[in-house]
Amino acid sequence: MNLELLTERFRENFSKRGELGASVSVWEAGREVLSLADGYCDREQTQPWTSDTPVLFWSATKGMTAGCILHACQEARIPLSRTVSEFWPEFGAGGKEGITIAQLMSHQAGLASISRPVPVLDYQAVTEALAAEPPHWPLGEGHGYHPRTFGFLLDELLRRITGGATVRDYWRKIFAEPLGLHLWIGMPSEGLEEVAPVFPARSTPPKGDIFYTAFLTAGSLTAAAFASPKGLHSASAMNSPEARSASLPGFGGIGTASSLAKYYALLAARGSLDGRRYFSSETLGQMTTTLSQAHDRVLHLETAFSAGFMKDPITADGRKIRAIFGPSPRAFGQPGAGGSHAFADPDRQIAFAYVMNQMEPGVLPNDKALCLIDALYSF
Repeated sequence: MNLELLTERFRENFSKRGELGASVSVWEAGREVLSLADGYCDREQTQPWTSDTPVLFWSATKGMTAGCILHACQEARIPLSRTVSEFWPEFGAGGKEGITIAQLMSHQAGLASISRPVPVLDYQAVTEALAAEPPHWPLGEGHGYHPRTFGFLLDELLRRITGGATVRDYWRKIFAEPLGLHLWIGMPSEGLEEVAPVFPARSTPPKGDIFYTAFLTAGSLTAAAFASPKGLHSASAMNSPEARSASLPGFGGIGTASSLAKYYALLAARGSLDGRRYFSSETLGQMTTTLSQAHDRVLHLETAFSAGFMKDPITADGRKIRAIFGPSPRAFGQPGAGGSHAFADPDRQIAFAYVMNQMEPGVLPNDKALCLIDALYSF
């Protein structure tokens, strides 16, 4: 690891790349080896950003939610080959009775959007609509990223498996409290004022980009996926106390880079941390093994997914098409819209997390995080 070069690149994020406030954390073999923080929580630059500053990290939340489902299935000895409708009977409507837990977790279920305009903060309405929704593509014919529905689908499945435990509560009980993680899926009221606001991108997407063309095309699957359930679509809306305190397991996680990286350090260190084992080798294999690689029907580029995590897609001869998780073919993680990013590299027992408040266009990591990862693995 080249932590010196990573530190230099982190400083350049502020001097050359327009960063406002950000933190980065790197763990190796279950120990934090680097923690950096700089900048400000506000655009007026009156409130300094520190390593203890919590911030929204959007879809990087999905990795936390996936861990909850995988842990629950592990403890109940439920294979991911079981169908979702075995545990959530209503889900079998609309031709979905054959969808397995593994397919649901790897964005193959065809439920990236909801046809009915249900409010995002009405959990029951959202899950009932998802249960009734027919798949938007035939099962077994590729996948499409589920940007907003993913969390609701896994939350309801977890409740059915455990007899009522929500992702929010399961996360706190199983992971956050034992590990001392400053990570929340639904921020407690006493911590709301500590959260740094996020700010929308100041630049525009590149012209002709196929994803943004689809995103801006009314009626496209991409536009529908990022618009349903309805509500909380903007950075300013997500800064509200109502949004911060809501349990949104697909895109509402709040916390620090150090704690997010510590969670991935657990996954990178063979499932054990602080003297306690959380995951078996079989469950860790479900995180590292690609279940689906295809041209993504929502993101309009090649993507790959394991059980609940994103992976780098590879060519037929084993080369990475892109490397947002470093060089290891077994690395996995989950980026968040605007630039947040986190992953585990089990081959080197390395974990990485980057969180920030000034968003940039895109749902995959941008140069601010990628330059740090390149530095980390340079020797």
